[in-house]
Amino acid sequence: MNQLQFVAQICERDVLRYTPAGVPIVTATLMHSSQQMEAGGARLVEFEITALAAGEISGRFSQAELGAVHQFTGFLAKKNRSSKSLVFHIIDFCAAA
Repeated sequence: MNQLQFVAQICERDVLRYTPAGVPIVTATLMHSSQQMEAGGARLVEFEITALAAGEISGRFSQAELGAVHQFTGFLAKKNRSSKSLVFHIIDFCAAA
């Protein structure tokens, strides 16, 4: 299973664009910071990840406030066929509590 869920802040976002096939798409950078327990101790976890929202969700994501914190659900995939870099594909998101 390839499913990822985390809370992150939208720190950068490009404008809504369309693929050659006419699919709306928005790319962004998400920033996460949290404390996790590992091997009996607390560990600070921080990362930035490139994300994209395609299709129906792209319109709602393009309107989300920059700097806002949301809970994101999606999956990881290669940036393109020949790349080793991963991109987080947003399936859904909602305001974090």
